[in-house]
Amino acid sequence: MTTFQAIQLVAARELRVKLRDKTFIFSTVFFLFIAVASTVLPALFDGGPTKVAVSNGAAGVPLQRAGLDAGTVGAVLQRAELDVRTVVDDAAAERALRDGDVEAAVIAGPTVLAMEEAPSDVVSALSAAPSVRLLEPDEVDPFLKFIVPFALAFLFFITSFTFGLQIAQSVTEEKQTRIVEILVASVPVRALLAGKVAALTLLAFGQIALIALVATVGMRIADVDAHVVSLVGPAMGWFLPFFTLGFVMLATLWAGVGALVTRQEDVAGASTPLQMAVMLPFFAVLFLTDNEAAMRILSYIPLSSPIAMPIRLFNGEAAAWEPIVSLGLLAISAVIFLGLGARIYEGSLLRTNGRTSLAAAWRSRSSVG
Repeated sequence: MTTFQAIQLVAARELRVKLRDKTFIFSTVFFLFIAVASTVLPALFDGGPTKVAVSNGAAGVPLQRAGLDAGTVGAVLQRAELDVRTVVDDAAAERALRDGDVEAAVIAGPTVLAMEEAPSDVVSALSAAPSVRLLEPDEVDPFLKFIVPFALAFLFFITSFTFGLQIAQSVTEEKQTRIVEILVASVPVRALLAGKVAALTLLAFGQIALIALVATVGMRIADVDAHVVSLVGPAMGWFLPFFTLGFVMLATLWAGVGALVTRQEDVAGASTPLQMAVMLPFFAVLFLTDNEAAMRILSYIPLSSPIAMPIRLFNGEAAAWEPIVSLGLLAISAVIFLGLGARIYEGSLLRTNGRTSLAAAWRSRSSVG
């Protein structure tokens, strides 16, 4: 059996196990639900434009704004994209409001009628207001500027953390049950590691890609502004390769951590430094999102660049060449981290007499495979 065939064999085994794992299935369904809920449901539950009944006596009344002819009441309300329904008289407009057919009414005067609260959109449409010209308009809606970075950061954090912990626990379980001794007798140690990491990376990437696809389709279904889609699309497109390299970089280290211990209850303690390496960049990016200088630095640090660079691209703060350079640095770092993780994994995998120190694992690489 060649090394490549051994990797395929191990990866296929890991895929079969994970695809039947209830935790993986639940997490995938949960994230897909969040993607749908955040894109489609708001549009479904949105009542649409305010329904306004306008009496014939009010519809043709001209409005004057700052000395200029703004048009008639009916025309102004329609330009404000409100659902205007013309009725015969003021009494009919009031009746439609009381019957719940409309949310507001405009009668002769013009006077705006409402049941409990003044309809701000109707009042705003009929009110005089100066024209506004922004010299430096913000291209991104404030809500999107918060939710998209948070979503990208959270996805990378929770996926790399949960999948990484599962890798470590899987390796420890194989040591604890001594099944690893059977495995390394059949396949090389590095093939065992590569197959495990490849399978989990494929699953994690597939999960993220599916979430991105569902979110994009959801935005289309919800008729989200094309400008918003044009901003989110490139950010998600860059996020996928950054996520993949970042995940691979950490996955081997998680496997190495799992190989250091022989009991499941020791995994949490042994993986604390790695947990910090995942959590600190997550919180740093969240708290420093509005700090352009800090985000520029974070977008070139391998542990934080999978989150920081896609966010900078979404906010329009990164030049075209920056993600390429950042991705290159991440790829180089991933290769280095792969070597470090593989050495720790090899040096501690067959040590079943308690917890292995990093120094001991580094000095005594397994001669098996």
